[in-house]
Amino acid sequence: MTSNITVSLGTHTIAVQHQGAVVDQRYHVAGSGPVCVVHPGGPGIGWDYLRMPELERTMTMVYVEPVGTGASGRLADLRGYNLATYTHFLHAVVEHLGLPRVMVLGHSHGGFVAQRYALDHPDRVASLVLYDTSPVTGDDFWSTAVANMERFAKRHVAEHPEVAGYVAGLTGRPEPSDDEGATEVLRRISPAYFHDYWGHESDFAVGRNALRMYAAPAWGEGPAFDVREELPAITAPTLVVVGDDDFICGPRWARMIHEAVPHSRLAVLERTGHLGHIESPGKFTAAVSAFLTAVGGVASVN
Repeated sequence: MTSNITVSLGTHTIAVQHQGAVVDQRYHVAGSGPVCVVHPGGPGIGWDYLRMPELERTMTMVYVEPVGTGASGRLADLRGYNLATYTHFLHAVVEHLGLPRVMVLGHSHGGFVAQRYALDHPDRVASLVLYDTSPVTGDDFWSTAVANMERFAKRHVAEHPEVAGYVAGLTGRPEPSDDEGATEVLRRISPAYFHDYWGHESDFAVGRNALRMYAAPAWGEGPAFDVREELPAITAPTLVVVGDDDFICGPRWARMIHEAVPHSRLAVLERTGHLGHIESPGKFTAAVSAFLTAVGGVASVN
């Protein structure tokens, strides 16, 4: 189990050794119950958008604030923002919590990190939730995302002319110091991450305005992400959650994970985009809670 100091509510900062330097890693704890460590997307998106208050009613949610974002530390070498780095810092948080095993939830790029972590540290993962993510990137992945974004723009440009610039916003690379510019682009194109943003704009505007992008992590370097051949080695009970209208990490990629990970479960959220915890919170929470109830065995701080 863990001490009350390590998994107490609120914001915490630990010092992590990384490539000869000491880098601050911040994380945030909310809720009560079994411990779930949450890694947000990006790379470079601030953790705030991923708050899950409905899950916090029954779980202790530990939200990682990735290096290069928010009040966490910055890397001296921009090329260091890669999957190996994020996995290293995630492990530092899990180790610091002091629990033998935890549930790990990764969203989008955070799902890449979660998959890598479950493969590298199977003894620390009690269960795994892979949320709107993919087992592979590369040319096919990105060409599919761009084509989906182009279709989205064509469908909505008559009523919302600004969507004409969404493809450029998706594929552009911000200057490493331009956090405000990167945030503006992310918020501007974010309606594409919903199934029906404008039909519920008053409900989703808060979530949209919570999005924040830090530009430097976009300059990271590393090998292409592809764990398709490794996924059968995942031993943790796994839930794959995906919105049926997610343009970037949609059902095609979710099914690849589901078919490769032994005994995994697949939950497809209808009429939902890339941000199901905002757009369909009831469906999302029900899927994760049912999975947790079914698998059990996650350490609790209570």
